[in-house]
Amino acid sequence: MTKPFQLRITVRGYELDTQGHLNQAVYLQYCEHLRWESLRAAGISQDKLIATQIGPAVLENTMRFRHELRGGDEVDVTCQWIWGEGKTFRVEQEIRRTDGVLACELSSVAGLIDLTQRKLISNPAEHFAKLADHPEIMGL
Repeated sequence: MTKPFQLRITVRGYELDTQGHLNQAVYLQYCEHLRWESLRAAGISQDKLIATQIGPAVLENTMRFRHELRGGDEVDVTCQWIWGEGKTFRVEQEIRRTDGVLACELSSVAGLIDLTQRKLISNPAEHFAKLADHPEIMGL
């Protein structure tokens, strides 16, 4: 298993709910941002991926909130790609404060969809590996 891709994000005031906590939808946005950033770090831009007429499709998200985040908190968000057989793969993510406190976990099931046929393609890892300049970032 490869080391998860990671970036640091600072919680911004406009992302807070009326109780002063990070709005629950923003946790998902942080994770989505990390997935795209890990693809970009691997050498797969959105334009490069879409030019193949193949795009990502999230099929399921399971989010577990463990600890509140507040404005100004700095968090490390991770992204770990988990490959198996078939048309789907998993992405495991964590959001941790810099003091190590786990704030949120996200487990996603996703695939790559043929944008013309509107069907999941077989072996998404192979497709990503062909496009990547640094496939090791994605555990390929």
